[in-house]
Amino acid sequence: MSRKGNCWDNAVAESFFHTLKTELVYHEIYDTKAQANQSIFEYIEVYYNRQRMHSSNNNLSPVEFEEKMMLQVETAA
Repeated sequence: MSRKGNCWDNAVAESFFHTLKTELVYHEIYDTKAQANQSIFEYIEVYYNRQRMHSSNNNLSPVEFEEKMMLQVETAA
């Protein structure tokens, strides 16, 4: 990141936070910070990393993509 407040300097993080907000946060009302933390944790660890398909990963979840890559590395070795 080179300039303060320039979203283009950190496009990957900006894209993730946009997704998090539009798919989860804007649809929920949190009574406590702990409730928000738990909801966001579950979204990331249960849904985003394990179930949600990502177009940059050939429509695989990050976990599936990593498992596929590790299998290819093991097969090539």
